[in-house]
Amino acid sequence: MNLVLYVLRRLVISVPVLLVGTFLCFVMVANTGDPLGELRSKPGINLEAIAATEHKLGLDQGVVARYFTWLGHFLSGDWGISIAQGNALQPVAPKVMAAFKVTLELVLAASILALVFGVLVGVLAAVKQYSIWDYLATTLAFLMFSMPIFCIAIVLKGYAIRLNGWVRQLGLSDVLGDPWLRTTSPESLSATGVGDALAKYVGAFLLPTLSIMAITSAAYSRFQRASMLEVLGADYVRTARAKGVSNSRVIWRHAFRNALIPVMTLFSVNFGATVTGAIITETVFTWHGMGTLLVEAVNKNDPQVLMGWLVVIAASVVIANLVADLLYGILDPRIRVG
Repeated sequence: MNLVLYVLRRLVISVPVLLVGTFLCFVMVANTGDPLGELRSKPGINLEAIAATEHKLGLDQGVVARYFTWLGHFLSGDWGISIAQGNALQPVAPKVMAAFKVTLELVLAASILALVFGVLVGVLAAVKQYSIWDYLATTLAFLMFSMPIFCIAIVLKGYAIRLNGWVRQLGLSDVLGDPWLRTTSPESLSATGVGDALAKYVGAFLLPTLSIMAITSAAYSRFQRASMLEVLGADYVRTARAKGVSNSRVIWRHAFRNALIPVMTLFSVNFGATVTGAIITETVFTWHGMGTLLVEAVNKNDPQVLMGWLVVIAASVVIANLVADLLYGILDPRIRVG
């Protein structure tokens, strides 16, 4: 019952946070520029046509009134239409959700793998403090921190092109595909079996996934190491060891669970940043996801697409924080009781 009440409280808190977030996004988008600027610059356009367009789009109202009008339509499933040149009158919702699906497929896998890898490396570095492994993990983490993500992506892309050449020379193209490691977004992936599907999906997702993992896993490993060292020095851990509890049980049963809480905080905050940060990775590997959509919407000053993009990102951050809150309650029952 305590867990159910805890979940309900978290849900109730998330709703006003999301509403405030959407309002701030709407105000920001409303002040980014004139969405009808291109129309106004056309020769021969009359003022009546501009006024009619403004009225149709609701641009002749105040920001607050426009927000509540937009919110009512948005909650009913109408996200508006694109007014950008070349995309005029296209519904926003399918466009944004299609892009978000592409980005989510990439970011979700990369984030989970980065979390698992970073946590394991951090735990081992803390347990074997000041060992060769600890120094190696620390050096690699700081190396990843110091490299921009586009550098990692470009380096991986270059080596992938060479590896694809070796695959062709070895005659493995029929098994792994040609090219195996895709340096651009796959339009479609059709497979004839489990092995074929695994090879094609690995080849399609490996490079962008590794690009995102490189930096995020480094952050998780450093946080996990620091948190684990702090917990290993706690009184209850020393008491458990004094009672003769085995070292592996102390680490994984007593210390690891509590040491994971700060890392889950970082994961929830970092997930939204990873989604937006995927813009660079998507650009390097030509993935048509949220990054491409954002650049297109900003360049064309398309407010409805921008709002759809911002709301989806804001909702992703709120949901990630909600999931983290729920995990806190699972990891430490005292949190949900309080």
